[in-house]
Amino acid sequence: MPTVFWKRALTVVILVPATVALVLLAPVWLLAGAAGVVILLSLWEFFRMGDLAGFSGYVQWTTLCSLLIVFNQWRQAADADGRLPDRMTVSAWHGIPGGIEAILILFVVGLGLLATFSRIPVSKRLGALVASAGGMVFVALPLSYLVRMLGLPEGRRYLLLLLVMMWVGDTSAYLVGRSIGRMPMAPVLSPKKTWEGAAANLLGSVVVALVAARWLDASMVTLLALAVAANLAGQVGDLLESSYKRSAGVKDSGQLLPGHGGMLDRIDSLTLAAPVAWWYLWILTLSGHLR
Repeated sequence: MPTVFWKRALTVVILVPATVALVLLAPVWLLAGAAGVVILLSLWEFFRMGDLAGFSGYVQWTTLCSLLIVFNQWRQAADADGRLPDRMTVSAWHGIPGGIEAILILFVVGLGLLATFSRIPVSKRLGALVASAGGMVFVALPLSYLVRMLGLPEGRRYLLLLLVMMWVGDTSAYLVGRSIGRMPMAPVLSPKKTWEGAAANLLGSVVVALVAARWLDASMVTLLALAVAANLAGQVGDLLESSYKRSAGVKDSGQLLPGHGGMLDRIDSLTLAAPVAWWYLWILTLSGHLR
């Protein structure tokens, strides 16, 4: 087998058990800290690709606001601790006053000041705003909902379920796409992705949801809907990251993980799957269907 296969396999053998142990056993603060590191690594890879595409963002400011968002998500998750929140007092959960909205307002105001008074050439400032906003909206903010999920009832189990669904789906797509894939899915963005692989990706997540039905206190319909919604969002997130790489003219977002490329290459599907999964589970929690 190709060397890259064994590199991918070794990386998986090391990272998967460590991630599972972290999700199930680590205190919330440690898990939030680990997620914060992953988010920052992914964000910096995004900015690297932006630099290569000619859009240099305000890295320090975006990094600071991203850390504030992770901190806020951690505080809200830690305070909720699996309890069903009162519908009228959700906004009073502990965290940064004003929560995510306040941080995003601070972020936007700060970007405005930087674009107005920074010393970078005027011709570069629009690109800097776009790169910074893109890093926040498409990387840091959505990935922070991996932390926020811990505040839901059985949040750790649902977080692990989401991760396993993405892992199995991606692996299924890789194996099926390489073996029997014939119909290109997005030839401009990712020539190797096929519709056969996409179908296998979805089926893999659905199978994981079916197996998890005995492990979680939720109906089969609830878990299947979660699998379909998260998987489809994850596949769009995967293609979205491919568009970043094509714009930057690179094959991988980085070289951090042998056989997998960068951190963003490994978790690209979660950039859209995480907020979709959290929103779906949050609605079920508020409606009393998830306890």
